[in-house]
Amino acid sequence: MTVAITALSAEETRDRLDELADLLRACVEDGASVNFLLPFTAEAARRFWEAKVLPPLMAGGLILLVAEVGGRIAGTVQLDHDTPPNQPHRAEVRKLLVHPDFRRQGIARALMLDLEARAGAMGRHLLTLDTLTGDKAEPLYAALGYVTVGTIPDYCIRTDGSGMGATTFMYKQLDASAPQA
Repeated sequence: MTVAITALSAEETRDRLDELADLLRACVEDGASVNFLLPFTAEAARRFWEAKVLPPLMAGGLILLVAEVGGRIAGTVQLDHDTPPNQPHRAEVRKLLVHPDFRRQGIARALMLDLEARAGAMGRHLLTLDTLTGDKAEPLYAALGYVTVGTIPDYCIRTDGSGMGATTFMYKQLDASAPQA
């Protein structure tokens, strides 16, 4: 299996909204806690990409990476680097998504490593993220060197509405002395 990771422009993102919406919907239906509740429609998934991803992508404050397998979007992750003037060294990892059909194949790890390389090249050496406590992604982040800062109980409603879920906040310091692009 060959995985190709690329950064999508705003125009490319607009052209692939249906594919991105399908990916998001499949992940939410599989239980991903990424801000949505079931039932989750294709229209709501598309609206997310149009309203929450396209504007910062067009403004230049967001990088959207996609992993493709055989021309199909298998996963995505976002690097939000639209930070205040006193935080030019920091960025936030958002919405790591891997389609259920492509899980356990190293795609999430590949996306994260590419994201970290791009962040480092931009001079962003502190990355932060949050994840549902106990979620499948939490051990991946720890294995990649992300440090748990703490958890907040009852942070969100579980995707299936079955109760409240805690969120774990994590960070990683990249090598700030690495050459910058």
